[in-house]
Amino acid sequence: MPIVEFPAAIVDLKYPLMRLRQALDGKGPVRIVAMGSSSTAGRADVVPYPYRLEMYLRQHYRDEDPHPNIRIDVLNRGKGGEEANEELGRFEADIFQDDPALVIWQVGTNAVFHNDKYDLDVVAGNIRKGLAQLRARGFEVLVIDPQYVTKMLWDDRAELSDKMVRLIRDAAEDAEVSLFQRWALMRHWHVQNNVSFEQLLDTSDPDQLHQSDWSTMQVSLALKNAIIKAATPTA
Repeated sequence: MPIVEFPAAIVDLKYPLMRLRQALDGKGPVRIVAMGSSSTAGRADVVPYPYRLEMYLRQHYRDEDPHPNIRIDVLNRGKGGEEANEELGRFEADIFQDDPALVIWQVGTNAVFHNDKYDLDVVAGNIRKGLAQLRARGFEVLVIDPQYVTKMLWDDRAELSDKMVRLIRDAAEDAEVSLFQRWALMRHWHVQNNVSFEQLLDTSDPDQLHQSDWSTMQVSLALKNAIIKAATPTA
């Protein structure tokens, strides 16, 4: 398997996760809600990131930094094929009712992939609307941008992908929430670490859109490290 880097300039989160930090110091379940599309929901034999993240975080807070009074639950609220436009309608049932310590929102892929169905500016407006709703209720939010894969770079999609990544970054900046730069991280692996698209992609996927089990695992590890770092008080 290729060796990949996790550059701090790409992976580190901009803001500390204060609400998650407080929850970790409490008792009982610490809930994280993962909202998104098929990258979140999972497809075929690829284990999606929410389940991996739950396992990695539980392991860390059991063995490496013991917090015996808590249990971490990562609730998978992914629904394949959806975008921010549809996900806003699920916030009440799928996020607000669980009162999570952290909301992870993976967006932007379907806006580019189904560019005949979505207007990127409308999607960006709904991302801003969603972030405003989450912030107004006091939630901590972590946004995940699209995956760097073949289908997102073919034909006119390369330009659309760049635009979507930029729109998501701007929305996160304005809402003052952290962005997990999946696009930049996977691009780094491909360009700097010479990881092939065959390695990054689920080769059984006819759409050439979804990540392989291996690259999903690597992204999950990077995300776990970023969350732990942002939730750990600095000395």
